[in-house]
Amino acid sequence: MVLTSATQELFGCRADEDVTGESPFKLLRIDDIVQDIKTRAAVSDFSPVKQTIRDYPEDEILLVFDRDFTYGQSFYLVLTPEAKERILNPPKPETPEEIENDVSKTPEPRPWISQGSEQEIEKESITETPEKLCFKFSKVRRTFGAAVCFSDRSSADAKDGFLQCPSYKDSRFSIKQMQRDCGMLAVPRLQSSSTQTQRGAQRNISTQYVPREHNEEDRETILNSKSLKNFLNSVTPRVLHVLQQAEIMNVFIDDWSTLGLAAEDGDWGGQVSEGLMLFRSLANQSHSKDKKISCMKWHPTIHGVIAVALTEKKAQQLNDFTVKPSFILFYCLKDPLSPQLLLECPDDIFAFEFSPSDPNIIVGGCVNGQVVLWDISAHVTHLQPDGKKSSVNTDILELGDSKEKTPVVCYCAVSSTESSHKAPITDVQWLPPTFEVTKTGVAVENKNNISVQVITCSPDGALMFWDVRPTRQWSLSASGKNHEKSQTTPATVPVTFKHLDRTWKPLFKVSLPKIDTSKAVAPLKFSLEHYTCNDNNTGGTTDNHENGDSSEVIPDYSQLRAPSAKTLTPLDDVNTRLYIGTEDGEIVYMDWKQEKEDSGSQHTAKSVHHWFVNTVERSPFFKDIILTVGSWNFAIWKEGVTDGPIMVSPFSESEYTVGCWSLSRPAVFFIGKRDGSTEVWNLLEKTDEPVEVTTHVTRARMTCIKPWSDTTTKQHFLAVSDDLAMVHILRIPKTLYHPSRKEIPNLRKYFELEENLLKDSSKREELWIKEKKEVDELKKKTEPDKPEKNVEEEDEELQASTKLMKEWLTLEENIQKSFGLWEAPAETQ
Repeated sequence: MVLTSATQELFGCRADEDVTGESPFKLLRIDDIVQDIKTRAAVSDFSPVKQTIRDYPEDEILLVFDRDFTYGQSFYLVLTPEAKERILNPPKPETPEEIENDVSKTPEPRPWISQGSEQEIEKESITETPEKLCFKFSKVRRTFGAAVCFSDRSSADAKDGFLQCPSYKDSRFSIKQMQRDCGMLAVPRLQSSSTQTQRGAQRNISTQYVPREHNEEDRETILNSKSLKNFLNSVTPRVLHVLQQAEIMNVFIDDWSTLGLAAEDGDWGGQVSEGLMLFRSLANQSHSKDKKISCMKWHPTIHGVIAVALTEKKAQQLNDFTVKPSFILFYCLKDPLSPQLLLECPDDIFAFEFSPSDPNIIVGGCVNGQVVLWDISAHVTHLQPDGKKSSVNTDILELGDSKEKTPVVCYCAVSSTESSHKAPITDVQWLPPTFEVTKTGVAVENKNNISVQVITCSPDGALMFWDVRPTRQWSLSASGKNHEKSQTTPATVPVTFKHLDRTWKPLFKVSLPKIDTSKAVAPLKFSLEHYTCNDNNTGGTTDNHENGDSSEVIPDYSQLRAPSAKTLTPLDDVNTRLYIGTEDGEIVYMDWKQEKEDSGSQHTAKSVHHWFVNTVERSPFFKDIILTVGSWNFAIWKEGVTDGPIMVSPFSESEYTVGCWSLSRPAVFFIGKRDGSTEVWNLLEKTDEPVEVTTHVTRARMTCIKPWSDTTTKQHFLAVSDDLAMVHILRIPKTLYHPSRKEIPNLRKYFELEENLLKDSSKREELWIKEKKEVDELKKKTEPDKPEKNVEEEDEELQASTKLMKEWLTLEENIQKSFGLWEAPAETQ
């Protein structure tokens, strides 16, 4: 320590006066040092060790004058009582005589005290228990010391020449060793080894090379050489023979897969999974520049056709104020660079859906909150692989330098701006053709068995139901105006939904209740159960013409009319509850029916995800199992279980952006991530980590992921889109699309087990809360009531706290002045 002259005079430890080299010790009182620290604060020389001084156990601490600067300064402080005692009372050194006596002294052995170990030694030691036999041998006296003469003799000369005692097994008894005492010493073998492996990751590379060619003279020399002629003469017959064999039979064919026995034999482990492999990439630079894909759907009936909706990026919207057209592009796998059809949009589309009854009818949700309808019936031949071009007059748009032109389909109708959503539409779905809803949300029978109603959701906190059929009032009013409307409608716009254009209003609106008073619910995705009629053989959303029923003809959408409410039959077994994912990561389970006694109040909300919920999808094999994906995890829910999800995944390092179920395996689903990788999960193999991770599928954030199976080639594909407006088609290996034996019953047992575990944990939590309340109430009853303070005591406490505050402010001001940091306020003179 460095002590200034003021500190030395204050504590009486002046160098070479109060303390010297012969008497360097000075005992300081702890109270004096603490008082000095309080008075002088940071100026005090003891402030760096104030906490150590306060923790010192004794009343006095030792200060030593270091005249020779042994520790670098003129003083040092002893911080422990042991060191203080050792410095003040050092031990006396031993004399040489004492050292010699200690060395020459022989240690005396202590008497042995029995602890019982000699009994174990006696048991293990070998002792002779039977009595020894005594044999006596005698010899004649005269033979002692006589000479001995040795000679060779054959054992066959005399019968008593030798005596043989061979061992033999006594058949009268046998001894079997049942127990044996033995000891061993086991030492583990340690081995240090290392290996170097090469990563076998596949990557796409390219190179450009130029062949090295001979000049004309070298060519003529080689062609006219005798060695080349001899080689061709010897090889030609063998090559012709091999080519003839290859034409007769393919020797490289896989007989096992040709026989088709691999799938029938159940779980055959001979095939190794090769993982998700890139099959094709779809992109078009003329339309996808500075855009991203917001929604993607496979065409329900035409194989190999996929539709994508393009939206402007946020950064591009802020920097560029030019109005660019918005389109939905239809790609075909046979032509990955140019779209086959374009759907014109009034604004960017965040979600669209094909009609389950007629795939030519498409509904979409705009970023401005409007709902749009398209009819591509006249242009469907452009999507068919061998179809002819349509003869209908369409708007044509050239794609760069391409010679062919892509047809553009205008939208049929758009909803009214005043009656639409006030925020972007994030999800849109058709109601199944088995039922429809009334203006009060009651599910009734759909006599036409065709999907005519749409549900949309938006972050504005509302769900809207839309009906594409005209009302009876519109039919009566439009009977005399058909001629005028037909003249104003352009020839390129289909007239299927002309009655809805600019006047379309929702059938009824469901406002989501506020779970928290400070914030409203902002839905992003929802899922409803597809109702199947008990009287019909149709399954879910399958219409009659898909099932091969030619007896009934589905009417055209333009000919449909809304029936009278008196003729509708209510359906009581329709599930009217929805799973809704919100912006805050909550999963809301609510009923869309508007009950009079509690309008929409029957709902539950569970906060599982920490960010936007981007996926709410039901399992294609279990109608009561729902997959939700958001932020850094996913969850699996079961319909009717309101305690929470039956399974929640661990948090991922990268954000989960999208997810979907497998179409062929009930236990498999796919997850897309922000870093462009894809995870494959199998609930029957692992529940804590994915069974396969495919990295670098895309170079940007994944936006959509949709599976598809080709029935003609029996191949399964997975479509993945990203923020760069590219679509990557991945081929799914057989191990990921071929279901294992008894996969559905095993997965059902797993869901039941997780449900029981969730119910047990909920019961234990309720019991714990109940016990805690009882303990708190018991404490309140047993503890005496604290006396209330009067006004005088409260004034005294207030004055004391004010005084302490003033003292603290004064101390702070003094310290700042001492360091030159204090600035006077503006009102100070």
